[in-house]
Amino acid sequence: MVMKRQFSAFLICCALAVTCGGIASADNYQSIENSSPQEVVDGMAGKAGRGLANITTGWLELPKQIYTTSKEEGTAMGIFLGPLKGLGMTVVRTVSGVGELATFFVAYPGFYDPYLDPPYVWQKE
Repeated sequence: MVMKRQFSAFLICCALAVTCGGIASADNYQSIENSSPQEVVDGMAGKAGRGLANITTGWLELPKQIYTTSKEEGTAMGIFLGPLKGLGMTVVRTVSGVGELATFFVAYPGFYDPYLDPPYVWQKE
């Protein structure tokens, strides 16, 4: 019985620590309400530009995935698996670009954060 109470007290302390930590870091969260108009417009423009770039350059995922798969797993895997990964990522990046361009005015996710990581096809993962 004593062990059960100690465990319950431990869980309550952990929950309070996590909650207080979240409240302490809430000041760093950027939102439309605590941002200047210029920051909001810059966020919208960045999201729209990123979306347009991903729509137009999404097809570059095909050679990129062939190259990275060859480097990481060998030439044979790059030849056979790379195109499959490239086709999949081409679809993902292009659809992500359409989503970002269609919703550039919405501060989601986060404060105009990119949908994918890396945000552009030419950046390293």
